[in-house]
Amino acid sequence: MKKELSLGYSPCPNDTFIFYALVMGKITGSDIVVKEVLEDVETLNRMATEGVLDITKLSYHAYGHVRDEYCLLRAGGALGRGCGPLIVSNGKREIESLRGKRIAVPGRFTTAFLLLQLFDPVLGENVVFMPFNEIMDAVSKGSCDAGVIIHEGRFTFGLYGLDEVLDLGEWWEQYTGLMLPLGAIAARRSLGPELINAVEGSIRSSIRYAFDHSEEAMPYIKEHSQEMEDEVIKKHIGLYVNDLSLDIGEEGERAIMKILGMAEERNIFEKKDVSIFI
Repeated sequence: MKKELSLGYSPCPNDTFIFYALVMGKITGSDIVVKEVLEDVETLNRMATEGVLDITKLSYHAYGHVRDEYCLLRAGGALGRGCGPLIVSNGKREIESLRGKRIAVPGRFTTAFLLLQLFDPVLGENVVFMPFNEIMDAVSKGSCDAGVIIHEGRFTFGLYGLDEVLDLGEWWEQYTGLMLPLGAIAARRSLGPELINAVEGSIRSSIRYAFDHSEEAMPYIKEHSQEMEDEVIKKHIGLYVNDLSLDIGEEGERAIMKILGMAEERNIFEKKDVSIFI
């Protein structure tokens, strides 16, 4: 019997690339049918805290708050090197000069905000939460002194006349020696181990299908890509979808435990004695 589950993910190219085959019924032999819910990452983060979806993309920051209700899947997430958030400003400046200044961040539960707090808690004291796609314009026009940008902003901030102040992903890699965990895929624990494992297998098959049929997936990706240029779409996918999207591996697991542990030590969220996997 087919099992229908709600699945939340963002309209960003990396997510639509990953879930294209699963949503379009391209996975043979799977009994998983998904009802997709496409929202920006911070909306998905808030939905996770409310337990709305069966399976969802969410930030690792948000996951720290929902570990009792959701477990992580080993497939479908975003981990890697050279892919972290950037702090940008209108004009070159030192990071220390931003203490006490208004910094735009793409949401309270984003990994971007978590990294900002881990790097320097003082920088996280005077933030302005706004949708990620409004940050560069806000900084360019001077309504915020700096912004933490994510997604395709890594490739386009120069178009707004902005300068990079700090690469938070680069800082994380140098500080910890580990890759950066950005976005996770989590499943409601109440689904049970058998169904959760089946979902994970279907997501892994969906990623393999997209790797093998990337041009076939492009119309679906472009439909949701907010009019991005093809070159930016491909750079975006190349940055956030990799072998670790198929399985986080041992190093990925160490990185996840590290970022959750550091956040617990800083009292950003409560310490939990619960396995993050099923």
